[in-house]
Amino acid sequence: MFKGTLKKMITELNSPIHYFLEMESGYVHVNQCIGKHITISHIGSQCLNCSQELPIFRQGFCKSCFFETPAAGDWIMRPELSKAHLGEADRDLEYEKKMQLQPHILYLALSSHLKVGVTRKSQVPTRWIDQGAHEALVLLEVPNRYLAGVGEVALKEHFSDKTNWRKMLQNESEPIVWEEAFHKALDQLPKDLKPYMKTTAALEKFEFPVQSYPTKVASLNLTKTPLYEGKLMGIRGQYLLFEDQTVFNVRSNGGQRVKLCFQS
Repeated sequence: MFKGTLKKMITELNSPIHYFLEMESGYVHVNQCIGKHITISHIGSQCLNCSQELPIFRQGFCKSCFFETPAAGDWIMRPELSKAHLGEADRDLEYEKKMQLQPHILYLALSSHLKVGVTRKSQVPTRWIDQGAHEALVLLEVPNRYLAGVGEVALKEHFSDKTNWRKMLQNESEPIVWEEAFHKALDQLPKDLKPYMKTTAALEKFEFPVQSYPTKVASLNLTKTPLYEGKLMGIRGQYLLFEDQTVFNVRSNGGQRVKLCFQS
């Protein structure tokens, strides 16, 4: 039996991807639990920022922390709102300088359909794996988050910036001619970003540890279903996939305290 506060699973690039879940007594290698029955018991909640046992509001934070911590600033979801390069603070300038003023990439990734996104260079390929993308490539690399956000805004008119998580978890994706998509994306970017553009489409591919995908998906809500038991059939993105078509998003349940029991 393992007990702990949920955080997003740690991933290790391999074939297939390796997943680890941090619990109070250590790390669970989740790949080794595929094919086993898992019981998930909801036992409370704990803010990932202040560590107080408070209800989770969003992103693993209590309501107060969500509106105060720099780790939940608007610039995280909307990179074009980044202002650290101007020396202007949103919530905490030193934190924002550390996070925003480092190399970022603009990318295309395929999970259910082609999407555009931004991430720190240091988060490659983790970001793609967390999104459940099985293929991805870099369009450009820039020195700060703001410039990546400018590129993303330009491409949102031509590509989605959201993942269809249901189709992704059913392993449904559209066929992509990557060379065409790569050049189409570069053609839509502002000329000011041309010095940062990649010249070749270097495609990366990922394999997820899944024995079988669900044909329909039903999302597990710990508040509504505080006790769940099911047979784990695979992992994709930050989701656990169960035999009864239930899926559980570990990351979106950050801050929820659980007990986990495994049986063969």
